[in-house]
Amino acid sequence: MKTKSLVYITVPDRDTALKLAHSVVRAGLAACANVIPGMTSVYEWQGALREENEVVLVFKTTEEMISDLTAFVAARHPSDNPCVLALPVSGGSQKFLEWIESEVKDRRG
Repeated sequence: MKTKSLVYITVPDRDTALKLAHSVVRAGLAACANVIPGMTSVYEWQGALREENEVVLVFKTTEEMISDLTAFVAARHPSDNPCVLALPVSGGSQKFLEWIESEVKDRRG
């Protein structure tokens, strides 16, 4: 069984999040996506402290797909330096983990 991962991404708005979620899942790069609105980020960028409303995307995928998913998102993300972080999954529902693998594998052909 392949190692599973969660990929955490932030985007500026719900429309961007939904567009990315649909295109990533349709491309078979992830089994599913969660779109979580209403997040506020505080960070320093180009010498200034910033506060931005953002939307979080969490993709469920396999470790083998992280590079492809990251490149796919980077090519479509409105930011020059998008937040894309992959986190390994160390356990969980066996049936759900198997579903992730089958969805990613089946769609990649």
